[in-house]
Amino acid sequence: MKKLLGIITVILLSLGAKAQECDSLVNVCYGYLKADQKKGKTFISDGQVYQAFVDAEQSAEFKVTFYGGSLYRIATTAGLKDNYVIFNVYDQERNLLFSNKDFENAPYWDFKIDNTLDCYVEAYLDIDKKVSGCLVLLIGFNK
Repeated sequence: MKKLLGIITVILLSLGAKAQECDSLVNVCYGYLKADQKKGKTFISDGQVYQAFVDAEQSAEFKVTFYGGSLYRIATTAGLKDNYVIFNVYDQERNLLFSNKDFENAPYWDFKIDNTLDCYVEAYLDIDKKVSGCLVLLIGFNK
């Protein structure tokens, strides 16, 4: 019985540590939404916090709708360095629209949508930089 309680305690503590890691990364990601305030770009979160705990062989996928006529920013993080996360944006037919891998894993990307579009955002860790952990993605729109 003590062994079972010990195993349950270890599992709960590790889940709590993962949750804390994700929570602290959310604040880092919010910083990316405000990164260019001095340049007149202010992005407001869409209210969703997209997060997943992944390892080297996993990715997270989020379905999102971008509304026409809006300027958006996708921001990601998985740690204290800016370039841990690779994210790809696909349309409904899985055509690649953007990959930050082409831009040295930049932590955010700004883009304007002319027509409303349903998309998939796939995010995963750059295994040359980090092999497991929480990744956080935020989507903001320009007010």
